Amino acid sequence: MTAQGRRANMAAAEGPSYWLGNETLKVPAALFALNRRRLCERLRQNKDVQKNSIVLLQGGEETQRYCTDTGIVFRQLWQSERVATAPVLGDTRIHPPEFFKNKYAVDEAHYVTEISNVLALKKPAVLLTLRGVNTDSGNVSKEASFEGISQFNVNNKILHPEIAECRVIKTDMELEVLRYTNKISSEAHKEVMKAVKVGMKEYELESLFQHYCYTRGGMRHTSYTCICGRYNKRLIEIKPQIPVIQDTKLFQHHNLKEPNLSRVTNESGENSSVLHYGHAGAPNDKTIEDGDLCLFDMGGEYYCYGSDITCTFPANGKFTADQRAVYEAVLKASRAVMKAVKPGVAWPDMHRLADRVHLEELTRIGILKGNVDDMLKVHLGAVFMPHGLGHLLGIDVHDVGGYPEGVERIDEPGLRSLRTARRLQQGMVLTIEPGIYFIEPLLEQALSDPAQACFINSSVLQRFRGFGGVRIEDDIVVTATGMELLTCVPRTVEEIEAFMAEGQSCAKSFGCLSSQKQ
Repeated sequence: MTAQGRRANMAAAEGPSYWLGNETLKVPAALFALNRRRLCERLRQNKDVQKNSIVLLQGGEETQRYCTDTGIVFRQLWQSERVATAPVLGDTRIHPPEFFKNKYAVDEAHYVTEISNVLALKKPAVLLTLRGVNTDSGNVSKEASFEGISQFNVNNKILHPEIAECRVIKTDMELEVLRYTNKISSEAHKEVMKAVKVGMKEYELESLFQHYCYTRGGMRHTSYTCICGRYNKRLIEIKPQIPVIQDTKLFQHHNLKEPNLSRVTNESGENSSVLHYGHAGAPNDKTIEDGDLCLFDMGGEYYCYGSDITCTFPANGKFTADQRAVYEAVLKASRAVMKAVKPGVAWPDMHRLADRVHLEELTRIGILKGNVDDMLKVHLGAVFMPHGLGHLLGIDVHDVGGYPEGVERIDEPGLRSLRTARRLQQGMVLTIEPGIYFIEPLLEQALSDPAQACFINSSVLQRFRGFGGVRIEDDIVVTATGMELLTCVPRTVEEIEAFMAEGQSCAKSFGCLSSQKQ
């Protein structure tokens, strides 16, 4: 079915829809109703679930900035509505319950102040509440509670793994929303690539991405804090070595175990040697310079369904020979993984495949020497790609379900940072994000380890010290026979250079991009 046909089917779904008008996607309430039914079906098949059980979930709450009365933009986590088999409860008397019943296409709606009485009348055998540890953040989900809950039998063990499994496999309607978030985010990345020029600030390009996503796609939120990094080997070479700094967030973002070093080098005094994050300590505030290699990791979010895309490209529109060599090595790994993805494949094996391609290509470039199989035995791949290959994607950018009971984290360099070690199933949505980085502490650690140093050509490596890194990140869905690529941005060196050259001759505006719509 064509994309137009799928969107038409979504729009034609019975019942209310969530929609921001114009050309944005209509998301039918039927999407969430289907997910509630899916959860109920799983619970009925669970021998530990008693008949007449009720699922009780805690909805989102408005929060303020620290101790002030300034509100943070509210984001309702849609899992609370999508799986709510207990009545949907409103927290306001501005509208009558009938309003919420119709808006959310549910059987009953009651004010939250009535929850104890409403549940008592239903005489549930047990209330199933959500409590469990998120294997990415280590945080515990907030369990539902209300005054009078002590009079009910409550079980907070069953629900978490069941909901996680529901979220791992996407429905056709969910996939259509994820196609939409990728389409808009891909176009926003392309707008950034056309607009970039020497002298701009990183935050200007972050702003452009966000503006496009909101203006054209109705995406008020991004899936995560935008990462806008730029690296310039020339800057490293002409400046003296500066003091090293501590920045643990660089490792936390990619679920990395911190290296056996207490410090991370901030080379050139401007950027990390690997990833430059948009958090408060590094707020995308550096100036784009000639010769920079830009690494922009940004994704828009629509009704809580996310996207996660990374593009790496030269600021001036032309790759240097070294930039091209490293970029094409990463692209080769990305395409090798895409070719191998299919149901039944173990995700750690995909990480190992990317490692192998990276090491083969680094050997071809001359940075490494020797037998690749021997390099893999000493985990040399993790020196250049210390993070995991990719992660599940959905309602959260790092979606739940990566490590269910029976799936253990592999305690090896690189692999221990994987956010999932599952075998792939049809309907899973994941990122594929291989990368090659020249991280000073990790390089020094490898050079001091005879088991790894014997494979490193130090004289050639010296040319890449301070190079920074390349990451290519695409979103895919596992199909019955392989995968569907959701992301659509220029990827080969030739595509990127041609696209950026076209952008140079075109006005840096949305109108320019609109004129090229197919």
